[in-house]
Amino acid sequence: MSLPERTLGPWRVSAIGLGCLQLSGKLPTPAATSQARANAIALIHFALDAGITLLDTADIYAPSWDAFGHNEELVGEAFSTWPGTVEAKSKVVIATKGGITRGPGEHWGRCSTAEYLLRAVESSATRLGVEKIQLWQHHRLDPTIAFETQFENVLLLRERGLIQRIGVSNYSAEQLRRAIKIGGTPAEGGIISIQNQFSPRYRHESEVFEICQEYGIAFLPWYPFGGMSRAQGVSTGAFGAFNEVGASKGISAYATVIAWLLHRSLMMIPIPGASRINSLQDDLTGLTVPLSISEMARLNESLPAEAELDGELVEQPVFLRLT
Repeated sequence: MSLPERTLGPWRVSAIGLGCLQLSGKLPTPAATSQARANAIALIHFALDAGITLLDTADIYAPSWDAFGHNEELVGEAFSTWPGTVEAKSKVVIATKGGITRGPGEHWGRCSTAEYLLRAVESSATRLGVEKIQLWQHHRLDPTIAFETQFENVLLLRERGLIQRIGVSNYSAEQLRRAIKIGGTPAEGGIISIQNQFSPRYRHESEVFEICQEYGIAFLPWYPFGGMSRAQGVSTGAFGAFNEVGASKGISAYATVIAWLLHRSLMMIPIPGASRINSLQDDLTGLTVPLSISEMARLNESLPAEAELDGELVEQPVFLRLT
């Protein structure tokens, strides 16, 4: 199946990707874990069959610290067992991230030394079953290392031939500009994407969009529905307009959020997570729904004047939506 596409560096990918974090949520028993793995692989296969050509994962996505890399292994297995044609598989981009650490007792930290990042990327490639990672994104900055030093460490990954393209995650506008100055624009073989939190609830760093538009950098919003505890609120309260506009078009509030994100910027490639096939099917309906200028204005005007500021969130594996 062919879906609308957008530019991600040298690739044309589906206008939405699949955020795979939810597929590594905590489960109570080995039997449940086995069934969940089968369900997760089936969902990824469905996504690929539906025409989604961007899969997003990270080395820290795992049910526990001692299962580090769980999600990458899952994505690697799902892609390798997907019965797509050689041509279809060649169009799929698998993106992963590194730079956050997890240790005993669920101690989370950062490390962007050259040695750590090199080891992390090599391990990610092994778990994904690839020789070279297509898109590797610096997950979060290490506060113990000077910005220029750690970003030069990121560039070393490309110089060593371990990754094809570089992206960043959870960078401010200022940090993004500094990274571009060091590593270059997409046209120069530099940064091709930024993955930040963005949703109707969480709307910050609008200057990042301007930078993306200026240089042709893709913006991959994570938590597009607001996160686990807030996803249901997309269709109620201050965000009820998404439900109302969606209802007028025969789609859900969630699909309306997808349409709203896509209409905000041509650089936007949402990566909603899903743990059930019907949720993903619902998200896909937002891909081709037109929103008029007046409908976009209505949605924008319905948003709270003060966007929520949740501070620094870590994308721990949680189930964001139950429908």
